[in-house]
Amino acid sequence: MSDKVGIWIDHKRAVIVSASAGRVTTSLDSEVPAHPHFGGEQVGGGEKKYEERRGHDLDRYYDEVINYLGDADGLLILGPGEAKLELKARLDRTTKTHAGRTIEVATTDRLTDPQIVAKVKEHFGID
Repeated sequence: MSDKVGIWIDHKRAVIVSASAGRVTTSLDSEVPAHPHFGGEQVGGGEKKYEERRGHDLDRYYDEVINYLGDADGLLILGPGEAKLELKARLDRTTKTHAGRTIEVATTDRLTDPQIVAKVKEHFGID
């Protein structure tokens, strides 16, 4: 299969685009809570416990995104922050499933769905 897929991702939302179809195929909302500011006395395990739970939540979120990628042989991961790099690292750790895929990462600002589609199509040279 020679399908190309683009992903715009941050810690709140992922937009997955099939470049050949030229449309958003899936939009996933993360259930990872926002990062609180800790100060003073900490109840319920404090920041260390929170970071551990957040890490597990992010892993589940990235796995859900990966499940939507299918057999694409080319991936473009876009986004404004760390999530794009964390997703790439997660894909790299699952090399058996994703061996042979071309994975590229690029930094972008927040984009609308049509802007994401246009950027993915432009990257893969699809009209």
